Amino acid sequence: MSPLSAQDTSNISSLMAPTFLLVGLPGLEAAPSWWSVPLITIYLFSAFGNGTILWIIALEPTLHRPMYFFLFLLSVSDVGLATVLMPTLLGLAFADAHTVPASACLLQMFFIHVFSVMESSVLLAMAFDRAVAICRPLHYPVLLTNGVIRKIAVAIAFRCLSLHLPLPILLARMPYCRPQVLTHSYCLHPDMARLACPEAWGAVYSLVVVLSAMALDPLLIFFSYGLIGRALQGVGSAEDRWKAGQTCAAHLSAVLLFYIPMILLALIDRFKLPLPPPAHTLLSYVHFLLPPLMNPVLYSVKMKEIREKILKRLLPTKVGCA
Repeated sequence: MSPLSAQDTSNISSLMAPTFLLVGLPGLEAAPSWWSVPLITIYLFSAFGNGTILWIIALEPTLHRPMYFFLFLLSVSDVGLATVLMPTLLGLAFADAHTVPASACLLQMFFIHVFSVMESSVLLAMAFDRAVAICRPLHYPVLLTNGVIRKIAVAIAFRCLSLHLPLPILLARMPYCRPQVLTHSYCLHPDMARLACPEAWGAVYSLVVVLSAMALDPLLIFFSYGLIGRALQGVGSAEDRWKAGQTCAAHLSAVLLFYIPMILLALIDRFKLPLPPPAHTLLSYVHFLLPPLMNPVLYSVKMKEIREKILKRLLPTKVGCA
C-alpha cells in the first residue's frame, strides 16, 4: 500500500471523524462494572434530593419567593447536569463503550456546558438576591419583584442557549489535525477544541464564550459577598450577625463546592502540574457530580424553612402535634 500524499493527509485532517474515543477511569479499566455502582448511587441520590427540593418548592405557596425560585432553578440545573453525564459514564462502566458518535458527543458537550453555565448563572443570581436582602432589606420587596425575577430567569436562559448554541456548530465545521481521542469519560468543549488545527478561529470564539461565564461569575459572586461582609459589620449584636450570616451559609457552601474543583482543574491544566491521571479524572468527577449530590443536603440542613416544609409534608401528624 502506498503512503498517503500530503494532499490526502490535509484532506483527512480537515474532516471530523464520525466518532470520538473516550477514556475510562484510569486504573479501573479491567473492572468497569465495579465503578458503575457508585455512579448509579450518586445519580439516584442526586435525582431524589433535587426532586424533593423541586417538589416542595412547587407545592408550598409560602416558598414562592425569589430566594426559593432561584433554588428551584439550581435544582433543575443540577438534575440536568447529572443526567446528561450518565449516558457515556454508564456506557463505559457497563459495556466498556469507548467510542461515541460525533453527533452524540457534540450534543452532550452542548448540554453539559448549558447546564454548567446555568448553575453558575443561578449561583450569581442567588448571590445578588442575598446581597440585596442583607444590604438593602427595606428595598428588597421593591427591587426584586416578580417582574424582575422573570427577567432574570429569561436572561439566564438567553445566556445559556444563545451563547452556547454556536459551539457544536463551530466544532463540527472546524478542521482537526489530531486524533479525536478525548481525555475524559464525557465530551467537553476544551477537550474537543484542543484537537482542532491551530488556525481554526472557531476554537478562539468557543474558548471566550466558555471562559466569559466561568471566570466572570465567581468574581461577581465574591464581590457580592464582600458587600455582604461589610454590611454585616454594621449589624449590632453578634447574634444578629450570626442569624444574617446563616442565610448565606448554604449558598456560599454551594459556590465553593462548584468553583473550587473547577479552579483547581484550570490551574492544573494551565501550569501542567504533575497530577496522576486517576486524581485528575476523580477531580473532574467531583466538579460535575458532587454539587448535584450535596446541594439538596446543604439547603435542607441550612435552610430551616425548607427542612420544616419537607418534614411537614412527610410527617404531617407529628409536625402538627409538635
